[in-house]
Parts: sequence; structure tokens; C-alpha cells
Amino acid sequence: MQTPLMCGVFGIWNHPEAAKLTYLGLHALQHRGQEGAGIVSGELQADHFSRHHARGLVADVFTEEALQELTGPRAIGHVRYSTAGGSAPANVQPFKVDTLRGPLSIAHNGNLVNFLDIRRDLEREGAIFSTRSDTEVLVHLLARARAPRMEDRVREACTQVVGAYTLLIMHRDGLMGVRDPHGYRPLVLGKVGGAWVLASETCALDLIGGELVREVEPGEMVSIGLDGQLRSERLYHAPDATPQACVFELVYFARPNSRIFNEDAYEARRKMGMQLAREATPEADLVMPVPDSGVPAALGFAEQAGLPFRHGLIRSHYVGRTFIEPTQSIRNFGVKLKLSAVRSVVEDKRVVVIDDSVVRGTTSRKIVEIIRTAGAKEVHVRISAPPTRYPCFYGINTPSREELIASRMSVEQTAEYLHADSLAYLSEAGLHEAVHDQLGPTRRFCNACFTGRYRAGLEIIEGRLPVVGNLPPETETAA
Repeated sequence: MQTPLMCGVFGIWNHPEAAKLTYLGLHALQHRGQEGAGIVSGELQADHFSRHHARGLVADVFTEEALQELTGPRAIGHVRYSTAGGSAPANVQPFKVDTLRGPLSIAHNGNLVNFLDIRRDLEREGAIFSTRSDTEVLVHLLARARAPRMEDRVREACTQVVGAYTLLIMHRDGLMGVRDPHGYRPLVLGKVGGAWVLASETCALDLIGGELVREVEPGEMVSIGLDGQLRSERLYHAPDATPQACVFELVYFARPNSRIFNEDAYEARRKMGMQLAREATPEADLVMPVPDSGVPAALGFAEQAGLPFRHGLIRSHYVGRTFIEPTQSIRNFGVKLKLSAVRSVVEDKRVVVIDDSVVRGTTSRKIVEIIRTAGAKEVHVRISAPPTRYPCFYGINTPSREELIASRMSVEQTAEYLHADSLAYLSEAGLHEAVHDQLGPTRRFCNACFTGRYRAGLEIIEGRLPVVGNLPPETETAA
């Protein structure tokens, strides 16, 4: 898999070790972003929140000393992967500000596609921004809203933005979780003991010994107040806001042991592999995954095709973000550092290699070469999702359309570029069958990265989302 990740959020209310459980929750969500991590904590009805954030992995950002400084029985946390621009430390969330109504902290997963227009309007009115993140627009809108109830201020702010947002908001008197009316990004509600928990995925609940209560619904705003009671309201009335959860969460992003959008991620991927086998099984001797993301689909493919499943590629778990690269005398060094072929498995074999996507194609090409160098007789590449032809504007950092190989080349041309004997993708209908979705206007998943059918506000626009414009290279959006 070659696509960068998104962001993850975690929040907890009324637990004596709130910061430490948030740290563990973020560790479970580390796959959603590795550029930076942060936690904001506070006492109940406190006039001040504590914050610790930095670039890097969760285990590196939070030392024992840092966690001891994050006091109070409530906290929210964030792991990030920026979807545009650089990775300045100032953009690491959660953000924390002091307002006339007390301290406010916000963590955001998603993209606000009209944030540049809102930011320019706010700047004309005298607003000063300290980051290049789209999330800071929401901070300003919340601080300026005049409604007495926090829920109404959140509603007022959210009616002004377009795009994807899963929000955790910690204010003086409570904790809130919000999903946009289309529900692009996941958010689940759970409990650990008597404490409420909000998290991007259920795997975070599993790590802290929590239990899943339910999914926060698209367009729902849940609030926990000082009395510890959970309250639910509609964010705002949007009768045409059909659910549009990101299907790529189930294809790749969510951890296999998570349950999101009321689907089991592992089982969905296994079914994608089974459907792919029904559609495109070649004459072959074995099936092998590109680890780790291709494993469930490869198991399903092998089961349906009646072929042996083998681990023909081994992934190193000790690759850091930087390394000293030798001269070009070692071909494909970067990929070889992460993946190695098992010669005894692939030599003189016709192999089916299962991966979840081909984005630019450069990594897939190197993987095919590694397998061929290990002695494979034939290499047939199978992808457990449709071709990625369009960029995502809702929280995934995909390249521009010009960089996406499936938008420039046919399947046959792509196979030739990869040096594969054949290439096949899962059909769009097959993907939606695997995730219990119906194609058409009432479908519950967004598949714009495959089809180019973007939803801007309440209307579907073909091709390119016009409200996005061209983002300046230094601009950052929360993923």
C-alpha cells in the first residue's frame, strides 16, 4: 500500500488516569498518522487546560514526565498526518485556546474543503491565525459564535463549513463528539468502567479494556456534561444528507481488528478478496499477500480460488523513518529494506500477489521485481479495490490525478509498467457487495476516489470538486 495515512482522535471523560488512557488510545490509533501527536487534559470546570504535543510517534512524544504534567480526569488526543503542505510543529493537534467562556480544545479528523474562503473572510474581519491548518478555522468560528449553549455554538460553526469532519471538543463544562452529516470519517462511543470514551476506531477501546457502546451516527452531536450523562442531538437539519462513509477505511485505513461503520474491517477485506477471486483468478500455483494490508484479502482470495496461501513476502517491523541509503548499486533499496521475498516459496512458481491498491505504481513495480528476482515463474497482481483514479478531498492524502497511475494508463498498460504477467482490480460492484452496500444514489459509502463522484454539500459533482480550488503548497488540512 502506497497511500499516506489520515488522523486519529481519542477522548475520555471522568477517569482518574485520563491522560494515560488517552496515550494508550493514541498508540492503538498510530496507524492513522505518524507525523505528530498531542494530548490536552484538564480538571472538571477548570479555567486552564494542560497540553503536550510534538512531532513524532506517540511513544516518542509522551514520556512519563510529560504524562504526569497532563492532570485531570478528562482528556482528548490526536495523531496526525497532514494532507497538504509541510508538517510544522505548530499544526500538531489538539489545538487549545482560551476564550471569554473558558478554555477550549479541539481535535479534528477530516478536511474542510471550503476553509480557505472562510479563513480569508475571517482575516478581513481582523482574525489572526497562528497555524496553516483548516482546523483553526473551526476554532475561530466556535470562539465567535454567540449562542449560550456550547451545542448551539458548535452547530453554528459547522453549518458554515463543507467537507469531512469528525471532531472532539473539550470545553469548560463538557466533552463533545461530532460527525459531519455525511459521516465520512469514523467515530465510536465506548465506556471503560464508568468513564465515557470517544475514539476513531474500536481498536483503541480494546487496548484500554473498554467496551463498545455504539457508533456515533452521521450528523450526530454527542455531549457529556458535568453530571456525566450522555446527550445526543442532531448537528443540524439536512434532509438530503445521505451517509457517505469513506469506503477506503474498510479497504485499507482502519486496523483489521476494528469495527467501523458497523462493519468488521477484517471480514470486509476477506470478502473483498473472495469477490476478487470470483472475478479474476488466473492459472497459478499459490496466493501471497503484500504485508500487512493485503493479508485478509489474500486469505479470502485463496479460499475462494482453492489455491494455497503462502507468505512469500516478509515485512521488516524495524524500519525507521530515516536511514542511510547506499549507492545505486543496490537496486530498490528502499523497498527491500521493508519487504523481502522468500525464495523457497516463490521460486519456479506462478504467484498471485494481493494488495489493496496501486497508487503511483512505483512501489508495486519494485515489489514485482523483487518477486521475480527470487525466481518466480509468473507474477499476477490482483488489487482488492477498484482503480484509484481520483484524489480525495475528505481526509486522505492521495496524490494529484496526474500522479495516479490508473488515471493515466489502462489496466493493460499498468500491468506492463509493473512488469506483471497480468493485473486485475476488484470491480466497483464487487467492492460494494463486500461491504453490504448498494450502488446508486442511496449508497452509504463514498467512492469518489474510484468514480470521481464527489459530494459538495448536498449535491454530487462529477469529476473534480470545484470548491476546493488549488491549495497553496504551505497550506495544511487536518487528516
